[in-house]
Amino acid sequence: MIYDIRQVTSYAYGSFVPFAAHVLKLLPLPRPGFDVLQRDMRVDPVPSELVVTRDFFGNAATHITIQAPHNRLTVESRCTIQLTPPLPLVPDDTPAWEDVRAWAQGTTSLSARSPVHYVFPSPHVPIDAAFLDYAEPFFTPGRPVLSGAIALMTQIRADFIYDPEATDVRTPARVAFATRRGVCQDFAHIMIGCLRSLGLPAAYVGGYLRTQPPPGMPRLEGADAMHAWVSVWCGEEAGWQELDPTNALQVRTDHVGLAFGRDYSDVSPVDGVIFDSGPHSLDVSVDVRERAA
Repeated sequence: MIYDIRQVTSYAYGSFVPFAAHVLKLLPLPRPGFDVLQRDMRVDPVPSELVVTRDFFGNAATHITIQAPHNRLTVESRCTIQLTPPLPLVPDDTPAWEDVRAWAQGTTSLSARSPVHYVFPSPHVPIDAAFLDYAEPFFTPGRPVLSGAIALMTQIRADFIYDPEATDVRTPARVAFATRRGVCQDFAHIMIGCLRSLGLPAAYVGGYLRTQPPPGMPRLEGADAMHAWVSVWCGEEAGWQELDPTNALQVRTDHVGLAFGRDYSDVSPVDGVIFDSGPHSLDVSVDVRERAA
């Protein structure tokens, strides 16, 4: 699958901002099964400084500084990627979840994708007794870890209502869990909290969904903006397996991962500091189109 992706992120400020510093995580990096054929980014106004680095988790981080007064900021990112998904994994062929938990607890690796980074609380994901109570019925003794995670994902999709008005990026996962409403970010945080409460490593993936589905297929929730889903570690052999609780799907070719981390705070597409005394507005448009063969 070859996708052409375009995202335009626009901020309008209530007054002129004299100085701004941002970290942008809007450019993909190649990885196994994921080739970046082209990528570029345009920032308006033109930054006085622009540096591209990698963060701890291996994501591309573009650091920009704007020192001229401005009352708007527009970031346009474009990329063309080729996606070659791995062969599907049979959920019942994965190890028992208790074994995966024990392996994660015993690991000594501190590499970026080591499961040890993804079992503890993180800024947006607490370890909570309510998460544990919700998740436990899906992880009976000896159940294969991916089978249990898929069952949990399916129940979240059944119990929670996709409601863009119910939450924002600051809404705690506990609140979204209690109200049973939210968007993809909330569903991902809740599922991660459930898995970590069991001692299972779970990560947050930010990226995109195919905007236009194949003929005859329904449009997926969240396809008009950036999307978020979950990656659960299933042991050294099975590795990280990605699940989308918003749509109750195993991730295959409709999802394009852009950044990987513990929760939203690690993959936020635009972060930083501005000096501003008035309100501001944000508009994001995303287009993901499959290139014709």
